[in-house]
Amino acid sequence: MSLFDEGASVASMSAPLAVRMRPSSIEEVVGQQQALGEGSALRGLLTGATGVSVILWGPPGTGKTTIASLVSAVTGRDFVELSAVTAGVKDVRSIIEHARDQLAVTGRGTVLFVDEVHRFSKSQQDALLPAVENGWVTLIAATTENPSFSVISPLLSRSVLVTLQPLEETDIAALVRRAVSDPRGLDSRVSVTEEAVEYLARLSNGDARRALTSLEAATSGSSTIIDVPQIEAAVQRVAVRYDKDGDQHYDVISGFIKSVRGSDPDAALHYLARMIEAGEDPRFIARRLMILASEDIGMAEPNVLQTTVAAAQAVSMIGMPEASIILAHATIHAALAPKSNAVVTAIGEALADVRSGRMGEVPMHLRDAHYSGAAKLGHGTEYVYPHDIDGGVARQQYLPDTLVDRVYYRPSRHGAEAAWGDIAQRLERARKGHD
Repeated sequence: MSLFDEGASVASMSAPLAVRMRPSSIEEVVGQQQALGEGSALRGLLTGATGVSVILWGPPGTGKTTIASLVSAVTGRDFVELSAVTAGVKDVRSIIEHARDQLAVTGRGTVLFVDEVHRFSKSQQDALLPAVENGWVTLIAATTENPSFSVISPLLSRSVLVTLQPLEETDIAALVRRAVSDPRGLDSRVSVTEEAVEYLARLSNGDARRALTSLEAATSGSSTIIDVPQIEAAVQRVAVRYDKDGDQHYDVISGFIKSVRGSDPDAALHYLARMIEAGEDPRFIARRLMILASEDIGMAEPNVLQTTVAAAQAVSMIGMPEASIILAHATIHAALAPKSNAVVTAIGEALADVRSGRMGEVPMHLRDAHYSGAAKLGHGTEYVYPHDIDGGVARQQYLPDTLVDRVYYRPSRHGAEAAWGDIAQRLERARKGHD
């Protein structure tokens, strides 16, 4: 008997609300119109037209487990679930062996659902390959991280990758209303105000499981009318979707850096808040700000580097939550500052020349002359000491002969760098004797 059958047992009705409300048919699935569209791999699986293995990639609460259980139900195959957190290679091979024997003897197939497949080691993922390649199981692997980085290439090539999107607020609201009235759910024992439904939909951030769990927590008391204050009391804080070791970590810091580079302080503060709320290491944020200060701002506003270094020092001394104010200070300064990548471009080109062997000899007059015999070699004998020259700039070559016309630092006309550019040009003319 299905968990969702009308005659569900007492035991199944004691399961969490989010589990009880999992769709029992494809018609009950909300959202994911693109992934479940006509002709898609998922639609073929759910209608029994194909038995291809799939990797479901998407954030929590978007229906990965639901889709796997539905495939099993509609195709009449056994459903076996493995958690990559607890299962080992021995467990994987045991299940595959049983599935292969059952298919050979009875013709009955098996849907193997591997949750959090990105946590499987390479050897554990390798153990899945024969079963997928020979069709002994229909593998449905779920991951919240980019499979390109977390799933081995042979397994990716033997599966169809399906990307699931966070549910829309309207989808979440529909699921909440269904849970309130459905016999599998709250069976109309309580009513929920429309404001509370909308608040839950917004609070869930596209995660159906989070919305239903929050609803269930709010109904644990004696009240039969659930409003926004009760939801707020049950769920004190929204859990930000952010995996510090996964995709979201890189996506959010990328959004942060690009917003600062794009001179949008509001967007930068948004991503900063997401990192802070998720518990990101503030020292990591401070380090990225220091790098950005030279990479994207540089001489256009040299004081930003001082601000970010001071912020990093203050963060290490103060700690959270007060350090969030200091990080915001540095973020706003960096976002509002004029931008230039002349510094990072200059060192990049200089390093490229050195790595390619384009160096040449240090000019004789610049070589070390502080040891006995150096003068006989001509080292430093024609060096002109700048402090002995009016204006402090000697007419003198500093680059090796092979690089004498090479220009690395090309100042922008942004902010303070325009003035520094004028200074650089004046100094160059003096060194070359053009004044």
